[in-house]
Amino acid sequence: MKLYGTSLSPYVRKVLVVLAEKGVEVQHVPLRFHDPDPRFRAASPFGKIPALEDEGFLLADSSAIIQYLDRKHPEPAMLPREARDLGRAIWFDELGDTELFPVLIKPFVQRFLRPQLMNQPCDEAVVARCMTEELPRLFDYLDGQVDGPFLVGGAFSLADISVATGFHNLHLAGEAVDPERWPRLASYVTGILERPSFRTAIAARKG
Repeated sequence: MKLYGTSLSPYVRKVLVVLAEKGVEVQHVPLRFHDPDPRFRAASPFGKIPALEDEGFLLADSSAIIQYLDRKHPEPAMLPREARDLGRAIWFDELGDTELFPVLIKPFVQRFLRPQLMNQPCDEAVVARCMTEELPRLFDYLDGQVDGPFLVGGAFSLADISVATGFHNLHLAGEAVDPERWPRLASYVTGILERPSFRTAIAARKG
């Protein structure tokens, strides 16, 4: 099994966490977006990461890959079995992918990607607007959803992976959840990112 994509990507990190939780061995190929590698492009025709190759089977998109892995390697389950819990896990997966991370990534792009990888200056106005105007409404919602160590069904799941993964990128930008304003969310994010599977994924090859 091969997983294509740099671990700097929160979407690649999602899959690496699942593989670590399940103890599945994988050859990690830390490519970036639109890499010309022919096997990667066969798996991901639009050049997005992550992409998976498993005994000739090719698949792109983190959520699709995780559902495939959860069916092929069912223990421990990353998708809840109970209908309502499953629905909520899928909701939080969508929230993390399409609502939360597109905002979380802004400080990361400005303070990490632009100066370190693109040789461009950081626009601190973008960071300030993100932290003071854009993220608070999302943090308010999530702080109200946290009532324990996990978001859904009392167990670690896709919901936790998808919501927490982008916060590592926020930390790389030197920002974090204010524990005084959002105490439950701050504690929750810290706990999830300290799981051994997340530590393994964060330490994976970046390029």
